[in-house]
Amino acid sequence: MSQELKDAIEEQGRAWKEFQEKNDARLKAIEGKSADAAPADLIETVQTINKDISKLSTDIEKIMKENARAKLIGDMHDAKRTPEQIEHKNALLNFMRTGDDTGLKALEQKAMNMGSDPDGGYLVEEEMDSAITRVATVMSALPRIARMVTIGGPAWQKLVKTSGVAMRRVAEGATGGESTEPKYSLIEIPVYEAEVEPWIYNATLQDSKIDLESDLTLECAIGFAEGGAAEFISGNGVGKGRGILSYPIVANASYAWGKVGYIASGKSGAFASVAPSDALINLQHGLKAQYRPGARFLMSDATLALARQMKDASGSYYLWQPDTTAGFGGRFLGSPVEIDDNMPVNAANSYSLAYGDFAQAYAIVNRAGTSLIRDNITAKGTTKFNFRRRFGSGIVNFEAIKLMKMAAS
Repeated sequence: MSQELKDAIEEQGRAWKEFQEKNDARLKAIEGKSADAAPADLIETVQTINKDISKLSTDIEKIMKENARAKLIGDMHDAKRTPEQIEHKNALLNFMRTGDDTGLKALEQKAMNMGSDPDGGYLVEEEMDSAITRVATVMSALPRIARMVTIGGPAWQKLVKTSGVAMRRVAEGATGGESTEPKYSLIEIPVYEAEVEPWIYNATLQDSKIDLESDLTLECAIGFAEGGAAEFISGNGVGKGRGILSYPIVANASYAWGKVGYIASGKSGAFASVAPSDALINLQHGLKAQYRPGARFLMSDATLALARQMKDASGSYYLWQPDTTAGFGGRFLGSPVEIDDNMPVNAANSYSLAYGDFAQAYAIVNRAGTSLIRDNITAKGTTKFNFRRRFGSGIVNFEAIKLMKMAAS
């Protein structure tokens, strides 16, 4: 752990201790009175500290991502390559810098073992392709916690058993009847093409000191991660990934396979005024017990700022606690918290919070192979690198995820 990260975590701990003291004073001031009974300066102090904690969480997240990216890029350079892969890598880098693709197609076919021939371009080396995936994974919440699948075709299929065979007792000497047959659901996640296009000055390309491979890998990873992160929450599945909020959503009492169940927060656009944490406890227990050990909360930083102020029913302790082992989001009601600002902000009837075992609930499917097209014609003095890859996503187990609806019912 870097010193910078240690300092940020320690500062978060000090801010959290101060927050508890000031918020306890605020709660004591309004005890048995209206919510505006607390002194204005005390309310402002609590809000300021809460914002500081949110900023520190963001800083910790940023440091952790930067450290992870640096390590992954380092691993890419330390990777063991075959002589064919080394030859292909050098030829690809020469193509990126100069546009000379002499013999590159033959080297690509000799060194690569993935995907199909790209249209009008070349496949990047295998380790660079893997590094783009790994760096993108650490940059947003769902790729870190969902199931990641790599395929070589146009779609990934999974057969899910939605109901099992029922047991029955058979009396001695009696003939058993027909047993209930199991039911299955076919889940199919197609992959769709996406692209990112970093532009580089030709003078920069001619500088042999620049680590072009690492620079372009990082540029691509950031582009694909940011675009994919939004799809994983709200994408409609038409030519893109399908997000967790794009499926039919019903009250949890009416849950059925193919739909996502929700628990109401108890108040329109907010948590309930009285015992606000009760709805979150109901959300936890709305998930089957078999999924709870691996379950996490998923919410925006603004929603976490509200949840951080909640106490248990007796008012003895706060339900959120910082925890470096659970990541920068800490833990709420014992479960890790993942921050994703693609989740909706609190508003009337918004689904601002999810809870589930995302490794079982959601899958992100990547087709192996990233293609590269080099263009130094479109804009004088610059070269455009068009990277394309195919990926998709969707829910694969509707039992393993629940949502909270910010509504009275």
